[in-house]
Amino acid sequence: MIHAEKERHAGHADGSVQLPAPTVWPIVLALGISLIFVGMVTHWIMAVLGALLIVPAIAGWFGQVLPHERHVSVPIVDQRRTMIGMPTLRTELAAGPTQRKLLPIETFSIFAGIKGGIAGGTAMIVPAVAYGLLRYHSIWYAVNLLAAGGFVNWAGQSDAFLAQFHMLGLLAAIGIHTTASLLIGLLYGAMLPMFPRKPILTCGFIAPFLWTGLLYSALGVISPILDQRINWLWFAVSQIAFGLVAGFVVNLQVKVRTPQFRALPFAIRAGLHTSAKDEGDELQ
Repeated sequence: MIHAEKERHAGHADGSVQLPAPTVWPIVLALGISLIFVGMVTHWIMAVLGALLIVPAIAGWFGQVLPHERHVSVPIVDQRRTMIGMPTLRTELAAGPTQRKLLPIETFSIFAGIKGGIAGGTAMIVPAVAYGLLRYHSIWYAVNLLAAGGFVNWAGQSDAFLAQFHMLGLLAAIGIHTTASLLIGLLYGAMLPMFPRKPILTCGFIAPFLWTGLLYSALGVISPILDQRINWLWFAVSQIAFGLVAGFVVNLQVKVRTPQFRALPFAIRAGLHTSAKDEGDELQ
């Protein structure tokens, strides 16, 4: 504590402020934990990769805060805006020379992402079931194919087996599909405020093609049985259906103010047009 206080005072003395040093280890740790859970329902190699990421992430994160938290010096910039209001707030913040961006000033709540994930996951079922009906005359083929990624003994099963109803396969598919849909829905809720101008293009086409390309390159390791039997055209259609519906539902939700918005001066938060002198005094 004494060491950090000395650094803080030294920073103010030379016209800068001491802030916690940026670190990549928390997101590496989160990725490692996520891969372990993915490996539980896909392939053990994914869990091993997650464990290999967790160990250096914990060591690296501890190294950032022990025995003293690392800081970086950020120059203090005195900014005085003239005649700014809410209609031009986003443009002003995006174009300003600030060290740390204040965007987004509005975002969607967690519940908005959950609603979008549920709606998108439901819409995704339609083309998946249609593919099973047209190709294998069964609504259970897509369900069992998804569940087969978690069952090693299903890897060599025939198409006739996958076209039949299996309660264990249904429960596994519901768990996998629900988890993936909710996670991607939350991602859409966090991503849409960053791309407010073309949400349909972003969620309906760009993101689904990115997911499809990523899975196309990694599915052989994640789930070999899916890699052998998946129809990529129908998979892309399912992803587009998910993206369009999830993005539409999320975009309908009411946005909430972020801490970045609440940190702005009162005149800006109230949407008032103020003089340069008045706003400069408030920014001090």
